[in-house]
Amino acid sequence: MGRLMLVCLGGAIGSGLRYLVGGLALRWLGADFPYGTFIVNVVGSFLIGLIQEVATTSQLIPESTRLFLTVGIMGGLTTYSSFSYETVRLMQTGAWSQAWINVLATTALCLTVCVLGVMAGRLIVDLRV
Repeated sequence: MGRLMLVCLGGAIGSGLRYLVGGLALRWLGADFPYGTFIVNVVGSFLIGLIQEVATTSQLIPESTRLFLTVGIMGGLTTYSSFSYETVRLMQTGAWSQAWINVLATTALCLTVCVLGVMAGRLIVDLRV
């Protein structure tokens, strides 16, 4: 299968997962905060760090699989465009504290879990060597 098709297939899967997580988060956690977007951005940040580290420092993940997972699935799953829009909507409705919590928590947590993903990837590669 060509690289473009792998990325497109992964993107479709990631978008479907984002939709499902958003719906579940709305049902379980409520609508007062964009929990679904927050969750997919944090999980996606960890996974992209993990996958990229393992793929670029070892032969454990082939290039086509890396593209499928990172550009495709993670590209469809994580969504800073939704993050941006939801944050602006919170600001427009006067929920400034919620908006800033969303900006600061998403940024800090996504960067942190991406570093953890890279560290986990290094551990996987080191255990294999």
